[in-house]
Parts: sequence; C-alpha cells; structure tokens
Amino acid sequence: MNNLWLLAQQQAEQAPSTVPALPADAQEQAKTQVPSDPNSLSTPKQQPKGLFGDYNMLIFIILMFVVMYFVLLRGPKKRQQEHKQMVQTLKKNDRARTIGGIIGTIVEIKDDEIILKIDESNNTKMRVVPSAIATNLSTENKK
Repeated sequence: MNNLWLLAQQQAEQAPSTVPALPADAQEQAKTQVPSDPNSLSTPKQQPKGLFGDYNMLIFIILMFVVMYFVLLRGPKKRQQEHKQMVQTLKKNDRARTIGGIIGTIVEIKDDEIILKIDESNNTKMRVVPSAIATNLSTENKK
C-alpha cells in the first residue's frame, strides 16, 4: 500500500498544477470565429426521417393490428363457418366421428341433437349436440 501512495505522490509532483493559457493570437481567433449557421449552436441537428416521416410508428402499429386480425379473428371464424356448413350437410345413414373420438352412424337429426348408432349388435344409440360432431366420415371417404 505504501508503494501505491508513493507512486501517486510522485505523479502529483510531476504534473503541472495549472493549465497553460492560450497565446493572445489564439484567444482572439477563438473569439472572432463565427459559425456559418447561427442556429447551429442553439438547436441540435435533426435526425433524418424515415420513408414515411413521423408516421413510421403509426404505420407499424396499424400493420400489427391487421396481422392480429387475420391470425386471431379471421382464422377461427372461418373454421367455425366450415364446421357449421359440414353439420348442415349431415344426413341420415352418414358415418360421423365426434370430438371425443366415437364413430357412429347417424340415425336421426333434430335441431338441437343428433342421434348416433354406435353398436349394431346391441343397437346402442347416443345423443350428441351438433357441435360435438368433428367430421363426416362419409364425405371424407368419397374425396
């Protein structure tokens, strides 16, 4: 620690204590220099604007909302319309699979329920709501 203190004292003794003054010619020259643009000292330089000027962020936000619309709203709405159309085209004796994976033959279709025949030997029937039908296997086999 003593070595460090001695080194600091030695450097302090060698360093000049005052800043040398500028020669008289340099001081006059510094005072008489006038900037070419009088406003350059008072106002900072403006950054170059982008392609659309100040509207870059606004355009970016609008584009984000458009993408969000197509991803979050339009996709599920389109799938819902396709499912509704598929349920409306169901008819008696079509084979259908439910969202639970049960496969059966449609026996009867009412407004708010569909009756599926699951087992031919025991004549087991099951009632489901139309939204529970995942696919129409009769039309998938034809494609």
